[in-house]
Amino acid sequence: MFNDIGGLELIALIVLAVLIFGPEKLPKVIQDVSRVIRKVRAFSESAKDDIRNELGPEFKDFEFEDLNPKAFLRKQLAENDDLKELKELRSSFDLKKEINEVADAVNGSEHSGVSEGSVPAAVNGSPGGGPDLLKKGEKAARDERPPFDADAT
Repeated sequence: MFNDIGGLELIALIVLAVLIFGPEKLPKVIQDVSRVIRKVRAFSESAKDDIRNELGPEFKDFEFEDLNPKAFLRKQLAENDDLKELKELRSSFDLKKEINEVADAVNGSEHSGVSEGSVPAAVNGSPGGGPDLLKKGEKAARDERPPFDADAT
């Protein structure tokens, strides 16, 4: 329940509790809080047992932690051995490299390994390929920023 509270934080909480409740009332407050926590836990356990009894014997190994989507997926993925093939496929496919190659081909860059002959005519800008929608009037330098348009933003 309090897995992420450090020593310094715990000491600060104790000092704060002593200042708020005083040293005389603090033991009584701690007893009351612990009694309430025990009652809530007992109520929770009885509710879980009632739900398990209502579900029947086929759900005897049902865990309520499995209702958390992350825990459920983690459990299912750990039990499934068919994912080894997917992991191998995923490691062999580099999406960033593929996207960069496509972007270089569209921009007409030569360092991507794509030759001019393999790029479609519409991308190359040849007149026989129809209208060249990707061609810009003037190519700006890569370091140069386009002009700021206040109406467009």
